[in-house]
Amino acid sequence: MILRGKTAIVTAAGSGIGKAGSLAMAREGAFVVVTDRNLEAAQETARLIVEASGRAEARKLDICDDAAIVSLIDSVAGDHGRVDILHNHAGVQVAGGIEEVDGEGFDRSWSINVHAQFVACKAVIPLMKRQGGGVILNTSSNSGVFLDREMTAYITSKAASITMTRQIALDVAGFGIRVNALCPGWVDTPFNDPYTRQLGGRAALEHSIANVVPMGRFATAEEIAEVILFMVSDRSSYMTGHALVADGGESLAGGTNAGASRAQEALALI
Repeated sequence: MILRGKTAIVTAAGSGIGKAGSLAMAREGAFVVVTDRNLEAAQETARLIVEASGRAEARKLDICDDAAIVSLIDSVAGDHGRVDILHNHAGVQVAGGIEEVDGEGFDRSWSINVHAQFVACKAVIPLMKRQGGGVILNTSSNSGVFLDREMTAYITSKAASITMTRQIALDVAGFGIRVNALCPGWVDTPFNDPYTRQLGGRAALEHSIANVVPMGRFATAEEIAEVILFMVSDRSSYMTGHALVADGGESLAGGTNAGASRAQEALALI
């Protein structure tokens, strides 16, 4: 077990990638603090972990509340003695070009995709320094690496997350703390439901993905969970400040119409 004895905190772990990553970490021996704004969803993830003979607890967390983030991290450190892994996965997608996105939507994208990660990193780093090291993984997106159409707020925030990750990594590398960014592409999760409805069904969505992703398919959340395991474990012990893209080659094709193809819901939680 590559994470035996580690304590991990995962945000937005009630579904999708956060859930799959939590299950994978627990499978590899970590005690996982599963957080989500939906406590019932977090409890379900924790239940699945325990059913599989893993160790976990569920906690409600609104990542729009700075004080709640700090309190949770301090509480986990107090209860478990340390925080070895922090996966800042929570995020929001705000669609639209510069003429469609209003200030409120732009600020919400920044608040959740950048500011909340900053608050969590700032809270956990002193703890990790005292314990002699740790790992922070910030979820960005392949959209933070290339430009998508009509996704001004989302692209800006995800690119900023990557830059912030790199800068923090530089600042704390000497303390044994690694900080990296996860940049997934299209993943088969409920996040895609609004776009599926917009297109008229699953078959139409799969046709769209086949045309924008060179590998011709979605990733599964479980596939991305394996990338997460690599990034939070000692298997990546000499990697920090890196934005690791897992997108089936979409970014190699320049993204083409990927951004325009994403769900046009003004606010859709990852």
